[in-house]
Amino acid sequence: MKETIICQGRKLNNEDIKWLNNLICSNTDWSRHRIALELCRLWDWRTAKGQLKNFSARNLLLKLEERGLITLPPVKVSMRRLTWKSTFQEPLDLPDPVSVTESLSDLRPLKFIIPWRGSFEDRVFGYYLSEFHYLGFNRLVGENMKYLVKDCHGRDLACVLFGSAAWKIAPRDRFIGWNDSERVNRLYFLTNNHRFLILPWVRVDCLASHILSQVCKRLRLDWELKYGHSIYLLETFVDCERFLGTCYRASNWIYLGKTKGRSRQDRYKRLRVPIKDIFLYPLVSNFGS
Repeated sequence: MKETIICQGRKLNNEDIKWLNNLICSNTDWSRHRIALELCRLWDWRTAKGQLKNFSARNLLLKLEERGLITLPPVKVSMRRLTWKSTFQEPLDLPDPVSVTESLSDLRPLKFIIPWRGSFEDRVFGYYLSEFHYLGFNRLVGENMKYLVKDCHGRDLACVLFGSAAWKIAPRDRFIGWNDSERVNRLYFLTNNHRFLILPWVRVDCLASHILSQVCKRLRLDWELKYGHSIYLLETFVDCERFLGTCYRASNWIYLGKTKGRSRQDRYKRLRVPIKDIFLYPLVSNFGS
């Protein structure tokens, strides 16, 4: 391997890889989860609130294995994982959908619920995205924020999900003024709007842009309360073959251009994925500095 590589935001050299292989080989009874936890403890790899960054460590291990630098133990399929996979398919006591076509003023003030993990609202959130969002919904990795949006009558209207920012996007990084080192050290101050779903039976003019505006006003504080650090810039990618990004434009998000149609997992630049429009929303005026 090269003398030094950067993986999951961490610099690793030959000695680091050798040490990691020795850790795995010396503990053959450890699961991947156990290895990731030990890695976090030994590197003191923690969030701003002091929690171990287990998901980041798991991702690092998987990427190193993909590069052929380490060999991880086989995946252990536990009942917990099987239970999680079936969570969104379990019956939910939801009312039959009723068309919502009133004016926005008749629905306000909207309620933004942040679901507790494993709560009924959390299951409803996952169910809606799994059933009605064209990308579906899978397990979240890293810091994230969910909003289940209801109207003033208690009816579900929308789901909004923020999660990890893209690792490297040239138009975004140029806009901010980042070099590689600055991006590595500051990426956790960004978040990506991974999913935005207005439920299919809801047809209300200007609702989407209103929801985005309201979320942008509260997201920094919600994030700081949950994770102990603030965020300063939002990003999203809109599939331009499906959508025009009208609600982002109406909410004053900045259009930066288009992606190159390659996946972050495409090491050899052979995999083609849909080209997407890039939008940013700065929460402060001097984020890059």
